[in-house]
Amino acid sequence: MEKLFKLKENNTTVRTEVIAGLTTFMTMAYIIALNPNLLTGFGSQGQAIWNGVFLATCIASAVGTLFMGFVANKPFAMAPGMGLNSFFAVVVSNIVAITGLTYLESFRAALCIILIEGIIFIILSVLNVREKIVEAIPLGVRLGIGPAIGMMLMNIGLGSNAGVYNSEGSAFYVMKDFFGALTANYASNAMGDAYPEMVLTVVTMFLGLFLIIFLDHKKIKGAVLYGMLGASVVFWAGEAIFLGRNPFEKLIGASFLPPFPDLAETTLFSLNFKGFLEIGWVTVTTLIVTFCIIDMFDTIGTLVGTASRAGMLDKEGRMPKMKEALLADAVGTVTGSLTGTSTVTTFVESASGVEAGGRTGLTAVTTGFMFLLCMFIAPIAGIIPAAATSSALIYVGFLMVSNLKLIDFSDFSQMIPVAIMLIAMPISSSIGHGIGLALITYSFIKVCTGKAKEVSWLTYVLSLLFIVKFFYVG
Repeated sequence: MEKLFKLKENNTTVRTEVIAGLTTFMTMAYIIALNPNLLTGFGSQGQAIWNGVFLATCIASAVGTLFMGFVANKPFAMAPGMGLNSFFAVVVSNIVAITGLTYLESFRAALCIILIEGIIFIILSVLNVREKIVEAIPLGVRLGIGPAIGMMLMNIGLGSNAGVYNSEGSAFYVMKDFFGALTANYASNAMGDAYPEMVLTVVTMFLGLFLIIFLDHKKIKGAVLYGMLGASVVFWAGEAIFLGRNPFEKLIGASFLPPFPDLAETTLFSLNFKGFLEIGWVTVTTLIVTFCIIDMFDTIGTLVGTASRAGMLDKEGRMPKMKEALLADAVGTVTGSLTGTSTVTTFVESASGVEAGGRTGLTAVTTGFMFLLCMFIAPIAGIIPAAATSSALIYVGFLMVSNLKLIDFSDFSQMIPVAIMLIAMPISSSIGHGIGLALITYSFIKVCTGKAKEVSWLTYVLSLLFIVKFFYVG
């Protein structure tokens, strides 16, 4: 274990790494059910394809994360990226409209795009092109990525993660609908029968957050994990006592056998190249480029931001074994295309495991094995309340924002791009788009202040690519 992960060199222990891996898994376990929901219209395309995408999600996440752990020796976890999976679902629907194919055949055609993207990333990673792109991001912007991700995590925790639904299916959110209401009466009337659950969600979220802060203050290892477990107990008790429902109802009659026959029947090695060719080369090229740009900068941003918080970057803002870390999402993406899911990327929730003390690949390996186990214990993972994961995300977000002290706010070329990222990432829900806006801003400031020669040619190229992506209408 020591020889493989270099635990002493990274000042960590097996226990710390395992707890960190479990923490990461708990904060991102929602993806195993949410991803197949999004890719199959919340089950509207049939149980078989839902089951297939569910297993593909577990397998691709595990393969990418285990690669990250064993090859790169980094504590980061992989899974089908949020935002990218929604975009993939839209692409599938468009293919249905363009070709007249069934949803399943269109889904298989879209997987060809993901395969090509993954192969491109493997080639670019091996040739060190992606590493050069990381180095082309100005140091000030790189230092600001972590705090911007922290803002994004807080937005997820306080805003969108703990959505509550009423009997009509309307969604309500903590920050917008609860704290944003004029009065408590107004919130209660607007939410109707969802209001008691919203109150329970808010109470759980903050009790979990305060518990994590208390445990961390007491220097207790695994404070984030224990805080999430404590918050879960509070929520389950509240469900039983105040909402009158069984918090473990999903476990009744649940099957713990992986639906491998459905995977084989629907998405496993089922790439539809014939349907792929019917889409049209212009459309295909545009889609591949779009997936590549978003995924590349989402992964780069998460790696740099989280590694910065963990103290893994050198003075130039570089991370050792960056090539291997970047290869992990490429391997995961290829695996996903062959099993049946959208682009795999580094998950921002990895920050929770890093904050729990994770410093080596053993953290990632623990998370990866949990994804494999999820093929058998998915019902258990499914009962973790969103309010509990929100507690962890908010706390980790606080800590990541603290790295703003590294930014030279007297330098406008650092301050303004970072300020834009701080707003852009949480609002757009895209790490890549936030970095793109920061690069464009940085380049323009340098040109306008007569310091154009201080910017590398690759930074200008990246800025131009994002300008084209944001404004070009084909």
